[in-house]
Amino acid sequence: MADRPTPTPTPTTADRPTPTVTPGSPAFHWFLPTSGDSRHVVGGGHGSPLGGAGADRPPSVGYLSQIARAAEQLGFTGALTPTGAQCEDAWLTTAMVSQHTERLKFLVAFRPGFLSPTLGAQMAATYQRQTGGRLLLNVVTGGESREQRAYGDYLDKEARYARTGEFLQVVRGLWRGETVDLDGAHVRVEGAGLTRPPEPVPDVYFGGSSPAALNVAARHADVYLTWGEPPAQVAEKIERVRALAAAEGRALRFGIRLHTISRDTSEAAWAEAARLLDGFTPEAVAAAQRGLGGSESEGQRRMLALHGGSRDRLEIHPNLWAGIGLVRGGAGTALVGSHEEVADLIEQYRRIGIEEFILSGYPHLEEAYWFGEGVLPLVRRRAAEVAGHAAAVPVPAAL
Repeated sequence: MADRPTPTPTPTTADRPTPTVTPGSPAFHWFLPTSGDSRHVVGGGHGSPLGGAGADRPPSVGYLSQIARAAEQLGFTGALTPTGAQCEDAWLTTAMVSQHTERLKFLVAFRPGFLSPTLGAQMAATYQRQTGGRLLLNVVTGGESREQRAYGDYLDKEARYARTGEFLQVVRGLWRGETVDLDGAHVRVEGAGLTRPPEPVPDVYFGGSSPAALNVAARHADVYLTWGEPPAQVAEKIERVRALAAAEGRALRFGIRLHTISRDTSEAAWAEAARLLDGFTPEAVAAAQRGLGGSESEGQRRMLALHGGSRDRLEIHPNLWAGIGLVRGGAGTALVGSHEEVADLIEQYRRIGIEEFILSGYPHLEEAYWFGEGVLPLVRRRAAEVAGHAAAVPVPAAL
């Protein structure tokens, strides 16, 4: 078993009200590695200068379809496909992979500044019809101005979030079957409409930790996503977003993006984490940290703060490991432990309001089976037991 330093203490949630948790099993999504896959951590992710570094399994339609079929067989709800210069296009890739699956949904990440809202709404409607309603949308505003400029987008971060809000305002109206006119600061459409709105309307997933991001989420998202911070920090973020959404007369669901390493024993899981860590050369860690340190993203800043670029004290909460973030941008933490320990940590997140888990692991095909066969049955059995207990509690008669 790898040496495990004492986890860094996190703030208590004892003084905060317990959020209401929706009964039943949470939704679990897997990940399609369109930058490539490996038995080691593949560099890339949000703002990383090492996009696709270390990949020795190309992201072919055949391999990605193999992962998607495994996720479908194991009972995952959907699969996230990322967006960015380091990976294959999510719309095109998932459209092809969808033809090799039957039920799995595809959480397609895209950037609203790169296409018109009318075209985006039309693409979503087409996708729903051609896949039998298997589209989910992950709207990514774009956290790095340098990468945005490579695509011809010269707005600053605050303006990009304002544009995202206008984009979603138009898309929502079109999906309701309305004819939309908008003369906004960033989006202008006149007489926009869809001949055939999508059925069903795809859920919109949205992440971001800055005040501008939280405001857009409160007004337009169905599911607010956060990267995998310790439960206490996630609880604080959920409370802020929930309050902002309530002020808009809305209620959101909440999801979290994590990696996972689960094994039959805790020792085996931590040994795998140690193996991955041994594959990070000091030069690769230093290069990744230099690049990520210049990120404009508040979420990325929070990820970096969890480990500070050091290999020490990477277990930042019991069974939550920050090692991935040493060489990869974006989601940088992993659930690590026995299947029971990982299920316990998932339950901690459930108790603070997380209803959807978007997971990944290296390599993605094998780790899908480790989690799908080891953890998913435990989580669902526990949820069924809780639901059965709740059903058995008599309800007092109304006075």
